[in-house]
Amino acid sequence: MTDFIPDVSFVIAAYNAEETLARAIDSALAQGAVSMEVIVVDDCSTDSTRDIAGNHPDPRVRLVALARNGGPGAARNAGLDAARGRWVAVLDSDDALRPDRMARLIARAEKAEAQIAVDNLDVIREDVGTIVPMFPEALLTRLPVLTLAKFIASNMIFRSEHNFGYMKPVFEREFLAKHRLRFDERLRIGEDYIFLASALARGGVCVVEPMVGYLYYIREGSISRVLKREHVEAMLAADARFFAEHPFGAAALAAQRRRTRNLKEVKAFLMLVASIKERELPSTLKIALLNPRAMRHLSMPVAARLRRLAASLRGGRQQTPASQLSSPLPNMGAGPHSNKG
Repeated sequence: MTDFIPDVSFVIAAYNAEETLARAIDSALAQGAVSMEVIVVDDCSTDSTRDIAGNHPDPRVRLVALARNGGPGAARNAGLDAARGRWVAVLDSDDALRPDRMARLIARAEKAEAQIAVDNLDVIREDVGTIVPMFPEALLTRLPVLTLAKFIASNMIFRSEHNFGYMKPVFEREFLAKHRLRFDERLRIGEDYIFLASALARGGVCVVEPMVGYLYYIREGSISRVLKREHVEAMLAADARFFAEHPFGAAALAAQRRRTRNLKEVKAFLMLVASIKERELPSTLKIALLNPRAMRHLSMPVAARLRRLAASLRGGRQQTPASQLSSPLPNMGAGPHSNKG
């Protein structure tokens, strides 16, 4: 075992990522002005993911092969356990990095004596060939430090297309070890949010780099996971644990209360959509009456279908097939380890 401590350990949780994994690994290895190791955690893939990582010609690439599929939290925790770098950077297996990203983030964090750093992202839609920054650079320039209150306030479902939860933080490994921070392995969606929120709640200072350093790919057909009621229930439970385990200032407490209300509204909305699909008018009306704010999330086409459904049921006619009663939901991930959203 070498005593060499690299500047950064890249942790790539991978599951059936044979099409994109090499790109992610190569973008990490291409980082300039820093030393690194790349830890690929294979979560029991059924394709050639494990071979790509295990047979990589660069000795800085290490494979950690899990004995059973544990999900993104378990895979990332295994990567944290194996990491030796001064800094730890999570990289999704279908994304990539600009070559100067880590040097800029580490320099900014160390100058500010911060334990966390985030930056802007380019959203790359391979199906239509567009590349657009996720956040206006001017917006992030006005936000030199990301606080817990601002981070929580940004993470509201349906409020905006993107929020600060999409950012890919870089953490000082010593800080993570000191506070025993781990990814919540019970979550399949939102584990990144709770992890960064916990680090901020434990006093981590998070600096913001306005320039784009992370390349966030959305491939054709990758938008495969939509928000489900069980996802929201898991988020509510995780938030409750987070609230009980960490200290909160007044601003963060107010933001957390707004987020809890938001998640409860979203849960009611998903129940409303389900009842519409099942053509259960009494249940639909009950949910709508008990949760009037959830009605705001219904798009106009769905609201019109709801009115047609009510009319058809009153008249004993079936005018709208249940399969057509759908609602646009936020994309919550392209796969178990890519966390697209």
